[in-house]
Amino acid sequence: MEIFIYVFAALFSVINPIGAVPIFVGLTQNDSKQERSRISIWTAINVFIILIISFFVGQYVLNFFGISIDALRIAGGLIILNSGFALLSGRFSKTRGVNKKVENDAQQRNDIALTPLAIPMLAGPGSISLLIALYQDYKTINDQILVCLAIAAVAISIFAMMRSAHYLSRILGASGIVAISRIIGFIVIAIGVQYISSSVVNILKTLQ
Repeated sequence: MEIFIYVFAALFSVINPIGAVPIFVGLTQNDSKQERSRISIWTAINVFIILIISFFVGQYVLNFFGISIDALRIAGGLIILNSGFALLSGRFSKTRGVNKKVENDAQQRNDIALTPLAIPMLAGPGSISLLIALYQDYKTINDQILVCLAIAAVAISIFAMMRSAHYLSRILGASGIVAISRIIGFIVIAIGVQYISSSVVNILKTLQ
């Protein structure tokens, strides 16, 4: 259960579906309620598939390119740090690759569930690198099942957030969403610092 809670909290913080609510509202403001539900569920499914593939296949990609796990953790930690600082400073959408040009292009698409919602807004480099690193820590079948359940729980949370995005946007308002995002941003920064510091310690140990 501790593994489930840790992975869920870390993934949820890095992905931050609450911060994505205003973007979802903007992209679906002219859609019907039924269409928003369809987009919400397919966004969650796409994120789940991407994260599961990242968790199980990412390590083999690293091996193919000869990248060490500590190098990945440092790179991923820097990306996570950048996301955390972006949440604190209110530059969330810019770090997710969702600028005005992308938003205008997305509104002309028939289906936005994969891009830009699932990629790069939710399942971005931060969450992908986090899962690749976690695969090294949880190699037993039971641990991996718990990680998969945590990923599924995050996907369900994303569906719930996107499905009620227009309602949440009215209830919380822009200031409420910003406040929550900044709190999450602080947690994300701590996760990034932990990944970088632990990797640096491991590298220094190998040099001794």
